[in-house]
Amino acid sequence: MKKIRVKLGQNGYYIHIGADLLAETGHLLKELGFNGRAVIITDPTVKNLYGISLRQSLTGNGFKTALLEVPEGEEYKSLDTAGRLYHELTQFGAERLTPILALGGGVIGDIAGFVAATYMRGVPLVQLPTTLLAQVDSSIGGKVAVNHGKLKNEIGAFYQPRIVIADITTLQTLPPTELTSGLSEVIKYAIIKDKNFFTYLEDHLDQIRALDKKSLEYIVFVSARIKAEIVEKDEKDLGLRNILNFGHTIGHAIESVSEFRISHGQAVAVGMMMASCIASEIGVLENASVVRIRKLLRRAGLMTKVPRVELSKVLEAMTHDKKVSGGKIRFILPRAIGEVFTTDDVNMKTVEKVW
Repeated sequence: MKKIRVKLGQNGYYIHIGADLLAETGHLLKELGFNGRAVIITDPTVKNLYGISLRQSLTGNGFKTALLEVPEGEEYKSLDTAGRLYHELTQFGAERLTPILALGGGVIGDIAGFVAATYMRGVPLVQLPTTLLAQVDSSIGGKVAVNHGKLKNEIGAFYQPRIVIADITTLQTLPPTELTSGLSEVIKYAIIKDKNFFTYLEDHLDQIRALDKKSLEYIVFVSARIKAEIVEKDEKDLGLRNILNFGHTIGHAIESVSEFRISHGQAVAVGMMMASCIASEIGVLENASVVRIRKLLRRAGLMTKVPRVELSKVLEAMTHDKKVSGGKIRFILPRAIGEVFTTDDVNMKTVEKVW
């Protein structure tokens, strides 16, 4: 097992990464001083796979548990769902010190985190990510949110978990499409911060896609370490943390316009490809790097061409993005593999040309 400390003063916490960690959850919570009641929020598929074993770990350590379900799908990450969960928490008798355990992928982590941040003005949150995307990205850093209308993560908060437990064994049951989606975020970390990690991904992608445990543990560890280091320097997303949005400015817009039929990972892959091509078009990124990025994304099973959605609608959605400042859209562009920069000086004609 590997451990990473996210150093945020009194809001700091550990990320635990390794195999078969869900069985240790009850013990780890007791070590943090929790006892009494605990609430698991998950979806039907993850419940069937891991809900019973997690519940056994909790009850075996003296916890009285409730298991609340959220239907699968981005459309259920909503205020309506949050309202229902508040009611069920109240019925169970959840109190200010009752931890909420988010067992699942990014949607569960977001909605459970949002509920934890707002129920009784905040109860402890435990992230138990079961997808690659959630283990390397959404479970770390304290961003929790729900969608509003067609806008992704429009209503939310910064609310740090008390602990993140990333059990890589859960990745063995991921559908191939979910593993591919998570690889998009892994590749993002390499492009924004670590050229050697990018080379590692090029050299070990076949082992990763074959679910080799050693390779999976390594990519989750490196990705989580990169995100932790960035979050430590900019917890509230006021500067440096913006680079974590590489590929997301266009990616989130594509997700919204497609009404979430295009997955987050695939949309971000297109966004990263667009950003790389824009950087090449304005002369800051050499074409050889664009070729390497495109090749790695394709080998990972990710999209590198724009989907069948209208550019005008994508541009409109981008203007509502949280990364807009002073009416200008901020882009994160690569200067080289392993280095990116933020700019709001991208001409929309350049975007249209690259699209």
